[in-house]
Amino acid sequence: MSAGPRTLAAAGAVLTFAASQAVEWGVTRAVPPGGERVVIPHLLSLSVVHNQGIAFGLLARLAPLATTVLALTVLAFLFYNRTARLAAPAGQWGLGLIIGGALANVVDRLHFGYVIDYFDVHIWPVFNLADAAIVVGAGLLLIALSSGSAPGVSP
Repeated sequence: MSAGPRTLAAAGAVLTFAASQAVEWGVTRAVPPGGERVVIPHLLSLSVVHNQGIAFGLLARLAPLATTVLALTVLAFLFYNRTARLAAPAGQWGLGLIIGGALANVVDRLHFGYVIDYFDVHIWPVFNLADAAIVVGAGLLLIALSSGSAPGVSP
């Protein structure tokens, strides 16, 4: 018996949200704000940054309420847009990763007024697990859409 599409998306969302919050909790206890812990020299560090903007620090000058409303709007679109419900497992996992990542960032923003970022690869703005999940999820959705697995979409 295989899991239904909604089950895969829900599992992806719950796992992503839980993992993001757990990793964030651990990193914020191991690294003080503004501090750095080198994981792999010149490649990966943990650096706690309070991100006032949206993904990767973009639009940092937007008011916290505006970025929260923007994130909630994206979530509402994902939850209620029936054409975004893909039949392929890759599409469902992608949707789940996006929803879980977005929820994790919204919870941070509502709780702290900013998002906590911590992965520093030194060639990209500091990001968090939720951001990475959103990017991977979007990639999975694109793969599912390009393979023609969405209703009404042909390859």
